Amino acid sequence: MKTPFLGASYVARSINAADNRCVNLFPEAIPEGGKEAGFLNRAPGLKFLQSVGVGPIRALWSHQTNGNDFYVVSGTEVYKLTSLTGTPVKIGNVSGTGPVSIADNGTQLFFACNGPSYIYNEVTNVFQQITDPDFPGAVTVQYLDGYFTFNEPNSQRLWVTSLLDGLSVDPLDFASAEGSPDGVVAVAVDHRELWVFGTDTIEVWYDAGLASFPFARIQGAYNEIGCAAPYSVAKLDNALFWVGADPRGYGIVYKNNGYTGVRVSTHAIEYAIQQYTDISDAIGYTYQQEGHAFYVLIFPSANATWVYDVSTQVWHERAGFENGAFTRHRSNCQCNFGYTTIVGDFANGNIYSYDLDVYADNGQSQKWLRSWRALPPGQNNLNRTAQHSLQLDAEAGVGLNLGQGSDPEVMLRWSDDGGHTWSNEHWKPMGKIGQYGFRTLWRRLGMTMKLRDRVYEVSGTDPVKIALMGANLIVSPTKA
Repeated sequence: MKTPFLGASYVARSINAADNRCVNLFPEAIPEGGKEAGFLNRAPGLKFLQSVGVGPIRALWSHQTNGNDFYVVSGTEVYKLTSLTGTPVKIGNVSGTGPVSIADNGTQLFFACNGPSYIYNEVTNVFQQITDPDFPGAVTVQYLDGYFTFNEPNSQRLWVTSLLDGLSVDPLDFASAEGSPDGVVAVAVDHRELWVFGTDTIEVWYDAGLASFPFARIQGAYNEIGCAAPYSVAKLDNALFWVGADPRGYGIVYKNNGYTGVRVSTHAIEYAIQQYTDISDAIGYTYQQEGHAFYVLIFPSANATWVYDVSTQVWHERAGFENGAFTRHRSNCQCNFGYTTIVGDFANGNIYSYDLDVYADNGQSQKWLRSWRALPPGQNNLNRTAQHSLQLDAEAGVGLNLGQGSDPEVMLRWSDDGGHTWSNEHWKPMGKIGQYGFRTLWRRLGMTMKLRDRVYEVSGTDPVKIALMGANLIVSPTKA
């Protein structure tokens, strides 16, 4: 029978109910004519581009007007590059250690550093701190209709700079998000409207062209869902995504539909998030690759990374692999430059490209893993079964000519108590290069014991293409 191999990450509060992991694999649906309804594709690897400063990479920005350069905030230094491998030119220094929010107006770039902020003028090549005595500091910054707009740290206030001049701030050019007494944590622009994220609520403003303060609230565009992490807000698929919070709880991931927040996380994702000690440091970024639109959500203090795929509306895990254990993914931020998706390393000055034809993370092993229940939902009658064989339906013959991956292998193990304890590892080859008809098959897998509820897990680290269509299980019932 076909065992229910395909799917997403869903590890429930009780792993006896669901223990399905999908790490460094993402599902792709096949609308028609495919061997199966879909397959699991290996997540992109990290192709090293170069080191920029000492790191960590706190922000990346591709100039929206001048497509010939991009910017890297590495540690407290800011660099300008004109090609992926060109020599970085240092243009200035910034403060702080956390993420940096960036916006540009075509001439100036605004670097918001959760307090002190900076302006770089591309025409004059001058980088300087904003020293206007009326500037209160900025957490996040956006650009809208000629204005830089930003939220003041630890307040309800949002501000605008002077028109087309980020260095000048009028002491009266602010407004307060007063629909609720919560503080403003972030701002974002979507469809020329300004979303003002509070800890418990969201207001949406528009450019009303007012003399005193140009923006005004949109009547009725008020959402009783707040934001738990200012840097989790990211734009994708004509919508905004963020980690939510309100007076009733926290840890649900939303996207907007109009002015309403729509839940996109699952109970399993929410259970995982709510186990983390701190989610306020969550970082979100988005990118698109071969029609898949991904919202990448990183929890630095929890050492975890989750990814939502808009095309399939399901979640998977992204992870590094160090000392035999999964860690958070190495990426910390993203930009697109020269038709290349660039990400920066959270621990050093490296920048990488996301590459679906690279099967390692800067030369380090990228481990992929899939776990799933042996029997389809509703078919486990709690009787023992004899598990005769399991055949993995994967693209074979994709080994390399030399070195690791010339004879790629996949590891199988299983749990007969719902995922609490696991068997020894059982390794099988996946076929050397050109062996397209090779079968990866395990035999004599024993009888289910204990809870009579088997969970299988396959994984691998070889730097080769991985495309998994499914698995076939030969099983027979035995006496109860």
